[in-house]
Amino acid sequence: MTNSHRQRWMTALAVFPVLIAVLAIGDWALLAGLLAASVVGQYEFYSMFWPRNEKMTLKLFGCLMGIAILIASYLNLPTAVIGVLVLTFWLSNFAFLSKYGITKRDDADFTQTQIITSGVMYLPLLLQAAFSFQRIELILVLFAAFASDIGGFYAGRFFGKNKIWPRVSPKKTVEGSLGGMFGCCIITLTIGLTFGTAPWYALVLLGIFLNCASQLGDFFESALKRTVGVKDSGAILPGHGGVLDRIDSILLVLPTYWFAQSIYSFF
Repeated sequence: MTNSHRQRWMTALAVFPVLIAVLAIGDWALLAGLLAASVVGQYEFYSMFWPRNEKMTLKLFGCLMGIAILIASYLNLPTAVIGVLVLTFWLSNFAFLSKYGITKRDDADFTQTQIITSGVMYLPLLLQAAFSFQRIELILVLFAAFASDIGGFYAGRFFGKNKIWPRVSPKKTVEGSLGGMFGCCIITLTIGLTFGTAPWYALVLLGIFLNCASQLGDFFESALKRTVGVKDSGAILPGHGGVLDRIDSILLVLPTYWFAQSIYSFF
């Protein structure tokens, strides 16, 4: 076992009890956990575009808007969530307008200011879907994402030969992808048949959908990092990189399950 691999497992074992405690307590603990993941993940996201202390005011503003979205969602205030999104969008636009029209700077870039809105939509807006799930559903979603990552990692490590998308992620293989899908389906079947009412084939289909979402979420962040030229989003989690590196797949699995659950009730 390499040192990096050992670090990966040590970090996971250290974080796992915290995750279990959050799931067991729920309510305010879930809010606190999502706030921590969102703020750190958002800051990492912004820092990929603006390293170190660059544009610190914009980074903090984006994180503050993310906090507001999660609290509004926790309090079941959907109109406030929309209001925060609109406020974030237009204040970012006004920053662009001010730079271009008032300070008369020709280097004003609209896409730069929209990084703030993207960060708010990428993390807190997707994470707040967790408040609408039952506890067992949240366990299913999280463990499905974990099984996709772990199954994909070890299947790719021991059996991987054929690259699946080398331009985006050179190390990932078709065999790893199938291993992750198998692990995800085992989780959805086990939890679904134990606690739910859906037939086995619906749970297998759910596992396939969640695994595809997990892989696409991971691919998206990989492409994003390659675009800005960074290896990891951060270094807060030894062996894993940053918080965003750890939750990138979950960020797409959460809304995917929400859509699937809206169409067909699994519990």
